[in-house]
Amino acid sequence: MTGPTQRGALVLVPVALGETPWTSFLPPEAHARACGLRHFVVETEKTARLQLKRLAHPTPLRELDIRSLPESGPEQDLDALLAPTLAGEDVGLMSDAGCPGVADPGARLVARAHALGVPVVPLVGPSSILLALMASGLNGQSFAFDGYLPVDDAERDQRIRLLEDESRRLGRTQLFIETPYRNDRMYAALLAACKPDTRLCVARDLTTRGELIGTQAVSTWRRQPAPDLARRPAIFLMLAAQGSGKRR
Repeated sequence: MTGPTQRGALVLVPVALGETPWTSFLPPEAHARACGLRHFVVETEKTARLQLKRLAHPTPLRELDIRSLPESGPEQDLDALLAPTLAGEDVGLMSDAGCPGVADPGARLVARAHALGVPVVPLVGPSSILLALMASGLNGQSFAFDGYLPVDDAERDQRIRLLEDESRRLGRTQLFIETPYRNDRMYAALLAACKPDTRLCVARDLTTRGELIGTQAVSTWRRQPAPDLARRPAIFLMLAAQGSGKRR
């Protein structure tokens, strides 16, 4: 008589942030674990296939079980995606870039795995949030990721000021992102809305040849040509000066 099948794990597989070889962003052990997977839940199937090809996954792509992660829906849909783990096989979770579940889809599936008693195994890999914070020189002891700010100009500017006030009051680094084609507008809005002594970090094209990371006071950014951010992935970080009250 045999005992119950040991459950497989949900393996969180990081993905490149740009056109970089896997040796630049994955340790060999993480690469080997990813290449041993045959079941994947992904943000976008086409992108996932390109990333798996870049990883040099040894199994032909047509033989892999690759399924899209639904944005919403009943938990039963998630159970079906985790079904291989109940049979003892691992399932990989991938977003389109970076680490799944961090400013990317995946948290619902991870939460469901925990609820079902499925082990969750995060692999080491690139996170634009962590890399930008590390390189910014801003407060890494207290920080918050605020996602996307409002698209409407007035609402966005109000949100920037609220985040700046919170940063000043708490000594907290604020991180946020924008759709790449609106990066220039976001940069201009930050220079217009923030106080001159607030420190602003702009991190673009992280881990790629086009990488740019700069941290300066807003007053200094205002005196310089704007960085090239149009249609390029970027993350913005701010840390307001303590006790500052002058807006301009």
